[in-house]
Amino acid sequence: MSSKTTRRTLLAGTPAVAALAALAACSDEPEGPLLSADADLPTAVPDGTKIVIGDPAQQLAFELSGLVTLLDFEVEWANISGGPKSAEAFRAKSLDLSSVADIPPIHTNWTGLPTKIVAAAGRIDPIDHPIYELGITPGVDVTSLEDLRGKRIAYSPGQAQGALILRVLDAAGLAQDDVELVELPSTADTYSNALAGGEVDVAPIGGTQVKSYLNKYGVDGATTIPHGLRDDPWTLYAPVEVLEDADKAAAIAQYVRLWGAAKLWTRANRDEWIQAWYVDHEGLPFEDGEYLFDREGEPDFPENWDETIQRHQETIEVVAEGTGNPVLDAEDIYDRRFEQLVNEGIAEYGDGGAS
Repeated sequence: MSSKTTRRTLLAGTPAVAALAALAACSDEPEGPLLSADADLPTAVPDGTKIVIGDPAQQLAFELSGLVTLLDFEVEWANISGGPKSAEAFRAKSLDLSSVADIPPIHTNWTGLPTKIVAAAGRIDPIDHPIYELGITPGVDVTSLEDLRGKRIAYSPGQAQGALILRVLDAAGLAQDDVELVELPSTADTYSNALAGGEVDVAPIGGTQVKSYLNKYGVDGATTIPHGLRDDPWTLYAPVEVLEDADKAAAIAQYVRLWGAAKLWTRANRDEWIQAWYVDHEGLPFEDGEYLFDREGEPDFPENWDETIQRHQETIEVVAEGTGNPVLDAEDIYDRRFEQLVNEGIAEYGDGGAS
């Protein structure tokens, strides 16, 4: 394979509207041949193919591991991830592929933006390595899920944290009327600040927010409790219209094939990854990077998506009931043509990158 030009991130430090305008060029590219949903994926990427990918951590993993040199297309990396930003960029036709949890693909299909999941992963021992914990405001007595009754809980519709809260209530045998859901966007430190300010009693917090929240407010009585549910879904998704472009579908397939190997490279190169991602990119102290790396645990790339889709179906049903949306068939939001590609790449490259 011959390496194509790779462009650096376009969006860092720019407002969302300006970022979308900067990326709009991808919608002006000539469309490739039409690829039907039941056609085999192309096995070669034509010259001149370009896609825009929002997968910031994997961008760095691809670059450090050398796997980026194996991409036979031009990639523009967008500093976009998560549901709201990726959906906005998809609608603007300025993004082709993005990294999200399992809720954004549900939400886009509910809101008239058909998307498909093309890669799915999780964590080994996900209960022992959760993404989120439930942060509890100082002075509020919550030690179990049953204690959530009557509490004010931060809630973000359409995002993974919001879906987690609905699943937590379901697990606790509580209805939405049994609590007060306080709608807040789950951005940056919004939830931690809301807890500290007494705006809510409970909020799902993750990453360094857990550590910093307890360090700052533990002396005042702040606590966290485990929610006891799987919260580890990690996917790549793309608009259906992008996957109908044969050239872009071929490029996405090539990226998906290397996606798992890039992640495994980060686990095999612990200190280098902590320094490059958590310290240099995220601006965290090295010890916080170690905390996050160890908290994350080992990735799990399923050999088939049967169990993944079944769990996703259960999530859809809980969230649909909680939001009044129709129940989708989870099978319909997965593109099984991509199902085997991640493990094919892992079998070839393992955690060694392209060297």
